[in-house]
Order: sequence, then structure tokens, then C-alpha cells
Amino acid sequence: MALGQGAVRPVVPEPKAARQPLRQEVVDGIKAYILRNKLRPGDPLPTEPALCEALGASRSSVREAIRILTALDIVEVRHGHGTYVGRLSLSALVESLAFRGLLSPDDDFQVLSDLVEVRELFERGMADRLVASLGEDQIERLQGLVDEMRAGGSGGGDGFVETDRAFHTLLLAPLGNDLIGQLSTAFWDVYVIVAPHLDVFTYEHEAATIADHQRIVDAVRDRDPAEFAAALADHYAPVRRRIAEARARR
Repeated sequence: MALGQGAVRPVVPEPKAARQPLRQEVVDGIKAYILRNKLRPGDPLPTEPALCEALGASRSSVREAIRILTALDIVEVRHGHGTYVGRLSLSALVESLAFRGLLSPDDDFQVLSDLVEVRELFERGMADRLVASLGEDQIERLQGLVDEMRAGGSGGGDGFVETDRAFHTLLLAPLGNDLIGQLSTAFWDVYVIVAPHLDVFTYEHEAATIADHQRIVDAVRDRDPAEFAAALADHYAPVRRRIAEARARR
């Protein structure tokens, strides 16, 4: 039917297929700007009008691109201050893996097993370097974390988890490899989020866990990479067993 004079024409949304390339083009343009100018985490990005002009994009397109990049931790919006290069962490990976584990528990016992295997691979695979590189101050800090676990008694809970996580983070610190450190922490975060929902994460073997950590510290103090690797293998074995038992109960 023809529209009468003065009638308002319906707004036809732009096809999604047409919007996608433009959005991705702006996202890629901002990433290219960061790389081209060799910006580092915390460095400021141009203002929104400047980005619009530089990329030849509308304000809405730039804002949408910034939202996408913020979710990926590539940029950070500080309200009232501006937009900055983000921490470039693996938070998006953590969110994706954790959601997958929560969404499909029947399929993702294997994901948990893989995460544990990768964490163990980082630590055991670097046994020689870690034992040689950990300084006396770091060893004492590791011992302090074990003492903290022991002082916590049998209560378990979030405090024990955070101490355990700090222990393994410190263990890998001498490598000076940010990627390994971030991946290990990301896999730990996913495990802590997903495992309780799969009835895997328990504190029933807490005394044995503390003993395993003490054995790891003792091996480092003795500069014994073979014992260090063996202690790690024994430390991760119960985790693998609990995953297998939980899978069998499903």
C-alpha cells in the first residue's frame, strides 16, 4: 500500500550481515592503532571524536567497538578520564572456559582434566629451571604460604584456595614468562569456578595437600629437580582421581 502524504516511513534495520564487517573494521582499526603506536597497558587512547575521525567511523560504531574490546580486556574505559590500553589479560578465556564447563558438565570433565594436565605440564616441565631460579626470598615466601595453609586448620574455604593459588603463582614467577603465568592463573581460575559444580573440588584431603606443598618447598630448598617433579606428580594425582571419580558418578 502506498504511503500517504506526510506518512512516516518505517525504518528498515540494516541487515546484520552488512553491520558485521563495519563493526569488525572499527575493532581492527583500534587494535592496529595500538600496535602501530606501540602502546602498552595503561597508555591512553585518542578521544572518541579523534578515533571517529581517524577511522572514518560514526560515534556509535566506535562506541560499539570499544565495548567489544573492553570485554576482551584489550581496552579499559575509565569513566571521567578516558579510554586506555587494557591489561591484555586472559579474562575472556577464563569466562569462555568457565561458562562452557558450567553449561555442559557431562562433556567437560575432560576439560577439567586437560586444565590440570596443562598446569602440571608448566610446573613439572620447567622443574630444572624453577629449582635453579627460585631465590632464597622466594623460597621463604613459599614456606610462608605453606605455614599459612597449616595455620588455617581444617576449615578450608576461600582462604585456603587463595593461598594455594598464590603458592603456584609464586612457583612460576622466576620464569619471567608472562604468558605462562597468565595461562596458569587462567586455568586455575576456571578450575576453581567449575570444579565445585561438578562435585570435584573438595577439602577432604587438605592435610595431604599441605604435605605435598611442603614437599615441593623442601625439594626446591634442596635444589633437587627430580624430587621437585615427583612431588608435583604426587600433588596432582589426587586431583586427577577426584575428577575421574566424579565423572564415574554422573
